Amino acid sequence: MSPLTIEYEQDYDAWLVYHIELLRQGRLSEIDIDNVAQELDGLSKAQRQQLVNRLAVLLMHLLKWKYVSLRRSNSWLYTIKEQRERIRLLFKDSPSLKYQLEDKITDAYRLGKLKAIKEAPQDQNLFPMSCPFSSEQILDDEFYPDKT
Repeated sequence: MSPLTIEYEQDYDAWLVYHIELLRQGRLSEIDIDNVAQELDGLSKAQRQQLVNRLAVLLMHLLKWKYVSLRRSNSWLYTIKEQRERIRLLFKDSPSLKYQLEDKITDAYRLGKLKAIKEAPQDQNLFPMSCPFSSEQILDDEFYPDKT
């Protein structure tokens, strides 16, 4: 095991600081390539997972807003607003995530539906099998679904 690998396993923060400095100095031959690649891959996955998590919370509240309308609250309203804004900020920092939105809605809907069932335990068949909202509706600040 190389000293860089041991340092990575023993003191993650020191390893990061050291490798940031190596990059800034252009000392590329000294970089612990495998671990740097692993960390970059992890950062990318974390961004995608954050999008799914934000969408799941948003979808949970949109579902409750539509199907459990008698219990609507300002808390739900502001959670919807907050998640939309946080998703916009995520897209601002990582614009390429916008192109993954449609794919991530499917995963997020399953999670959001489970959360909605847990928080509003009524008939589990109350919520549709697939997402009833378009990506445009999900992100539209003016969209609040009414029960149809």
